[in-house]
Amino acid sequence: AAAAQGQADSPELRKAIRDDMINLEVMAQEAVKAGLDKNADVVQQVELAKQSVLVGAFVQDYAKNHPISEDQLKQEYDKLKAKLGNKEYNTRHILVETEAEAKDIIAQLGKKAKFEKLAAKSKDTGSAAQGGSLGWAVPGNFVPEFANALLNLKKGEYTKVPVQSQFGWHVIKLDDTRELKVPPFEEVKAQLQQRLQQQSIKKAIDELRAKAKIE
Repeated sequence: AAAAQGQADSPELRKAIRDDMINLEVMAQEAVKAGLDKNADVVQQVELAKQSVLVGAFVQDYAKNHPISEDQLKQEYDKLKAKLGNKEYNTRHILVETEAEAKDIIAQLGKKAKFEKLAAKSKDTGSAAQGGSLGWAVPGNFVPEFANALLNLKKGEYTKVPVQSQFGWHVIKLDDTRELKVPPFEEVKAQLQQRLQQQSIKKAIDELRAKAKIE
């Protein structure tokens, strides 16, 4: 195990590992003699530790027996490219509670009010402090209503009609666009594999939960 962690195998290392194992065994025996293995809290912790080991073994075994294929990885990569598109958008928005508030902001913008200043009223406090800036992002990162409105804007424009989403009413401004270069497949392959493996394990767990009877 130590060698697997990058430590060179040696007689000294083997002795240190053996000493550690002996120490653990001696202390465990003393704990049993003291009756600590019957302590309710200890019993619970031992059971949780056992479950944790079993869960780790299950995940490793499932991943081994349900490998992610190259085709699956390429399909996921194609979906990622489609979602990202070929452009990034530098966007601002002001989020308010009502359509009337959004219309009032649009009216003020029409009278040459500064978007950044009006953004101080935004419900989105994180971007409000940055003049409404959401930074560079792809439309796929936003809810559909927001993304669709954004795609219809030209550089420097803002929405002349309030945009409603699940979060409230938005006034959106497009500051700039730039070309997006999607990383090559080989560069993101490991991340895609990890993501798909996690999704596969989650699906398996959901199916097990649906069938399980836990009292």
